[in-house]
Amino acid sequence: MGKNKKNAAERRRTRPVVLGGVIAAVVGGAGFGAYALLGGAEDGTRTASAAEAVRTGPLSADEVTSAAERFLTAWQAGKADEAAAATDDPKAAAALLTAYAEDARITDVTLTAGARSGIEVPFAVKGTVSYEGAGKPLAYDSALTVVRRDGDGAPRVAWRPAVVHPELKDGDKLVTGEAGTPPVKALDRDGDELTTAAYPSLGSVLDGLREKYGEKAGGEAGVELRIVRGKESKKAELSDKTLLELSEGTPGTVRTTLDPSLQAAAEAQVARKERASVVVVRPSTGEILAVANSSHGFNTAFLGSLAPGSTMKVVTASMLIEKGLASTDEKHPCPKYFSYGGWKFQNDDEFEIKDGTFKASFARSCNTAFISQAPELEDDDLTEQAQQVFGLGRNDWQVGVPTFDGSVPVQSAAPMGASLIGQGGVRMNPLNMASVSATVQSGVFRQPYLVSPEVDGRKLATASRTLSAGTLAQLRELMSYTAAYGTAAEAMAGVSGQAGAKTGSAEVDGQEKPNGWFTAYRGDLAAAGVVQKAGHGGSTAGPIVAALLRSGG
Repeated sequence: MGKNKKNAAERRRTRPVVLGGVIAAVVGGAGFGAYALLGGAEDGTRTASAAEAVRTGPLSADEVTSAAERFLTAWQAGKADEAAAATDDPKAAAALLTAYAEDARITDVTLTAGARSGIEVPFAVKGTVSYEGAGKPLAYDSALTVVRRDGDGAPRVAWRPAVVHPELKDGDKLVTGEAGTPPVKALDRDGDELTTAAYPSLGSVLDGLREKYGEKAGGEAGVELRIVRGKESKKAELSDKTLLELSEGTPGTVRTTLDPSLQAAAEAQVARKERASVVVVRPSTGEILAVANSSHGFNTAFLGSLAPGSTMKVVTASMLIEKGLASTDEKHPCPKYFSYGGWKFQNDDEFEIKDGTFKASFARSCNTAFISQAPELEDDDLTEQAQQVFGLGRNDWQVGVPTFDGSVPVQSAAPMGASLIGQGGVRMNPLNMASVSATVQSGVFRQPYLVSPEVDGRKLATASRTLSAGTLAQLRELMSYTAAYGTAAEAMAGVSGQAGAKTGSAEVDGQEKPNGWFTAYRGDLAAAGVVQKAGHGGSTAGPIVAALLRSGG
């Protein structure tokens, strides 16, 4: 009886992979018979005949299919080294595929390939995750790409961690065991639980809360399959991620500042766009009231690093006013073109404003009105303004989850001129730009936060100075005029009370349409959003932000 069970288990381990509905036979458990026609040894090294004839040119359908079959069949059979030899990086592939069985404890793997598309082959993964008597089924989709190997041109699977699981990055690994941190039950400001079922955007936020507060919130860890992030992912501030929970831990409780009605509204707004992100904050306190992304895999709203385009002119305008280089109602140049540092800058559609004021240039978002002042500035002026007044670019925010706090590097010549209009090396996200509007509305930089500092005693970032009353009044007038009569007027129609706004469009190399930006405030609410690859901010991100300002009461 025991022998029969052993033979049955062996047959399961070596069963063939189903590719596009056709069963590909395994020859002697060592791979596909067709592989002999492709050249190359089982260990991934070149043979003498392969060395003599280097294959070039586009891969044929048979080459792609055969390479994919060999890799998937060996992986399914638990033969990590053999599967790795079918890739263009056997060493890295063997390590991750071995860990797939030994560390992730995934067994009974079935791999079913879909229809080939060029050199890409999608496939479905099914298996069982087992740990100390507990087991749960696992299922997900992935894809592989076949390329020609350097040296001999043999078809090989292009190795990358995402082949094993689409959310793996370089250096990441899959691990099943007791969770590194206990789970947390995140609550909104009213004390109700926040879940991804109700708020799909919050997946990465909840992961971040668990990573920071899991051990502090009084919970106990369960058993789970999770992605343990490597150095490269940590640099990108990606959190460890739970993929499958085998046994529940006891969650601790963490209360956030999120407003349930605003969060629901934000989710609904970004869902209408393919790549939209938005953040709402309360200027008087810094509380983050809503955060949403239409793409749920990466928290662009908090971690994005994008050129903010003309929304950066809020910061630039405050600096020009302080330095006496601009004043709301004084005449200010807005020519069609302005050359600086070897670059020729222009306005959208090459417009100009003759004998116009700085307020008119700000409201219409005249690029040359700002870049024309570059010869009067020091290279570090904008950097200092962003850091000292708006708290940006110092990497010291303590929000409660990972964030990117903006970057305004010191630049010279043309890149410095470009930075004045939110291009060059300037990088922001909706959280940063919502904070900019909040600073204008309240007159003081208050670092945004998702979890009260009273929970863990952390120290929030502060700015070293505030704008003078006169400068602040002019800046508010500029944003108010733009909301009423400028490029933000259409989006802000119907937003009552004390309000201000600024639009932005950020050009991106190789991108047909710019990223659309919008930042605004109304009463004790400030918000900012971006819609990528969509066009001008007034018509893309503007309606999202304005709708949230209206719904916030």
